[in-house]
Formats: sequence, structure tokens, C-alpha cells
Amino acid sequence: MELEFRSFASGGCRTYWIRPRLSAEVALIDPALNHLDDYLRLLEREGLRLTHVVDTHTHADHISAAAALTDRTGCSYVMHANAPAPCVSERVSDGATLDLAGVRMKVLHTPGHTRDGICLVLGEAVFTGDTLFLDDGGAGRDDLPGGDPGEHFDSLQRILTLPESTTVLPAHDYRERPPSPLARQRMSNPHLRPRSKEEFVAYLRGLCLGPAEWMKEVLKANTACSRDPRAVEIPMEANACEVQVGPTAAGASVSPGDLRRRLAGGGTPVLLDVREISELNGEFGHLQGITHIPLGSLGARVGELESARDRDIVVICRSGARAAAAARFLNQAGFNKVEVLAGGMMRWAREASEV
Repeated sequence: MELEFRSFASGGCRTYWIRPRLSAEVALIDPALNHLDDYLRLLEREGLRLTHVVDTHTHADHISAAAALTDRTGCSYVMHANAPAPCVSERVSDGATLDLAGVRMKVLHTPGHTRDGICLVLGEAVFTGDTLFLDDGGAGRDDLPGGDPGEHFDSLQRILTLPESTTVLPAHDYRERPPSPLARQRMSNPHLRPRSKEEFVAYLRGLCLGPAEWMKEVLKANTACSRDPRAVEIPMEANACEVQVGPTAAGASVSPGDLRRRLAGGGTPVLLDVREISELNGEFGHLQGITHIPLGSLGARVGELESARDRDIVVICRSGARAAAAARFLNQAGFNKVEVLAGGMMRWAREASEV
């Protein structure tokens, strides 16, 4: 069967449109409510009928268009059996075969980011939702309500059983990475590095991302089948759902030794600590004179740094991973003098003990 396949990208979110090429029926995967009118106009212009909408999980960074599309078109709303939204009309379980507008897909239940996460396997392609992103994007974060790093590890192992030629099609991509085969993701995606389940859980829990409160409100809105695109004020964060552990966009970092020398010499960089408040007086302590904004709040509070836009900023966290994500966000927000404290407060404390 020859398929028509389209991908719509908006603010890091990806929606997929699928239909048999000679059919008037179409299905949408992970539609966003702020594009509801765009979908409806496209259907009307091309004389097509929407038969199904699928949410691969309960979203935390945008409000789903699925409930509104169901109202407007009479289509079926598909999610996993664990999905909390009462407006879901077709609930699927692991191993089920799903017929979307005449296109047959296999359902994989892949919890971890959320309890209701699914992937959809279509020939040599897999729609991975937030279970797996592309390259250094890693995957969806596991510190939201219902998240579980151990379950996420098991879900990733299931994806790895697919043929290496399988193309990965995620629900989010924040830097226009092209879809690529699973073979590439084995090499480029930090979530797929060979490690034990225990090592994977430790790796994710060490990031301690701390979800923003607004994301919890979005989860509630989607659970309530909201049709209101303004139900939650959603800030324009750079990578709300993504766990990234690569370098900053500018590749800038400063070692603890170099930062100590800079401070001792009278340097006055802004020291931005993005850990949770409970960590500041914990095992590794904190530096004097810090500006404290937890990573999960950075998008909403970035205005507090406006006076430091032309100053050197050193971002600090426990190990460096959260600081790298914060630095990427600040780079994209126009802050050009941003560095990460290499190794975070763990390395700072270790090197201090060796002096």
C-alpha cells in the first residue's frame, strides 16, 4: 500500500498525518490544539475525512487537539488503556494491531516518560512519542507525575529489538534533526548507550531536572480533555520535555580550578545555580553570591537575568547535565556569554578536597 505521510513541526512538537494515497481517510498522531484550525482547513481543502487521532501519551508541554477534533469531526480518539482522559474512545493495549484510516500499525506499550506511553510500528518506521527522541535529544523526561526511569529503560530495550533500519519518528524535536534509523540512534543517542538498568536509573536520577509547575498544569488540562488553548499559560521554553546531556550549543565550559582563579582575581561572573533549593545546603553545598533559579523554572523566570545579558554567566548544577540544558536555553534566548561549570558541584567539592 502506498502511503501519504506528512510531518508538521511547531515549537518542538511534531504531528504526523498518514493516509493511503488513494483514500479519502486520514489519521493524525499527536495533534496540538493551537493548530486545530490548520488541521480542519487542510481536511476541508483536500476533501478528506479524519477517522482517527492518536495521542502517544498524556502530553505535558502542549494541550492536545484530540478532544476538540473528536468534537468537530466525529473521529475516534485513541490512547493506551492507562490514559486518564475520560474522552478517549478507543483504548489499546500492548501488542494490539491498530487500523488507522486503513493503515495497520502494531502498538507497543512503552511507559517511563508517562504510564500511558505507546509507540506505533509501521513497517520500517516507529512513532516513538516521547519514549525516544533523536541524537543528543535523548528522550522524554521521567520526573513528571507517572514517570519511572526503570520502566523507561525496559521500554527502550523493546525498541532496540526492532530492525536497525527502522526510522525513528519522535513526538518532539527541538532543533530540526532529520529522522534517522535506529542504527544511528544506537551510536548518537545517550539514552541508548550500553548500560545496566541500575546504571540507567542512576544516570537519569542524577539529572534531577525538576519539572516546572506549568507542565503539571498541562498534564491536568489534557487529563480533563481541555478544548481551551489558553487553559494553561505555556512559556516558550527551549526543550521542555527533552532530556539532553550533551555539550552546550556553544560548547563552553569552565573547570572548577579556572573558576576559582577567576573569582580570586576579582572576576564577577553571574553564578547561576539551577539545582532545586533543597540541594543548595546538601552534600555539595553552594557557592557564595549565586543567583538561584531551578532549571524547571528557568523559562518562566528568564527575565530575572535580563540585567546580566551582557555579562559572563557560569551555570552550575550537581554534575553539569542540568547546567548544560540551561546553557542551551540561555543561548537560544540571546545570552551569548554562557559557560557551564564542568562536572558541577560534585567536581568542585572533589577538587577542593584535593587541594
